[in-house]
Amino acid sequence: MKTLKIAIDGPAGAGKSSIAKEVASELGFIYVDTGALYRTVALYASRFDNRESFLRKLEHCDVELKYLGGTQRVFLDGEDVTDEIRTSEISMRSSEISALPEVRAYLSEKQREIARENNVIMDGRDIGTVVLPDADLKVYLTASVEERASRRYLELEGKQDAPTYEQILEDIRQRDYQDTHRKVSPLKQAKDAVLLDTTTMGFHEVCKALEDLIEERLELE
Repeated sequence: MKTLKIAIDGPAGAGKSSIAKEVASELGFIYVDTGALYRTVALYASRFDNRESFLRKLEHCDVELKYLGGTQRVFLDGEDVTDEIRTSEISMRSSEISALPEVRAYLSEKQREIARENNVIMDGRDIGTVVLPDADLKVYLTASVEERASRRYLELEGKQDAPTYEQILEDIRQRDYQDTHRKVSPLKQAKDAVLLDTTTMGFHEVCKALEDLIEERLELE
């Protein structure tokens, strides 16, 4: 039986994960948070003294996505690290290690395995260009850097040690530069991807626009 594959790419803070998760739930698809996978490997890498040691052990790194009570949780060698991988330090480290060919090859195959067995909505930086070049629908989801920083600021506001808007803005700009300039699988819009700019759109508006696009392209009822 052929599975359906929807690829969503875009820059940091564009809301890919929350939107993809919501739409996947509405359509009964499996949501694959590739960013969480890279963050988990970044956490794994942080436990080694140097890059060489980390890469030698990479094939022994056991990363899993599990759904518990309807919520996706991420496990590293059997340990739930869902909350631990969401720090700014791991965020920047994941951008660095995601540029390594060995890491991308390791996680790309894991992502393809999931897509071969399920109807998926998968988001990331190179899903439509590298991981799932044969996706049934490709979407490039973006927003202005200022809007992305504002959304992230509101999300973190009130939390302990929350960064300032200026810090978040600089962090996102740095992530954008790293993601678009890396030698291996840089962030870019696939030639056959639909551009969805959400700068002036609310969360539910974006979800509705994406659902309409999916239903139109895939002729879902």
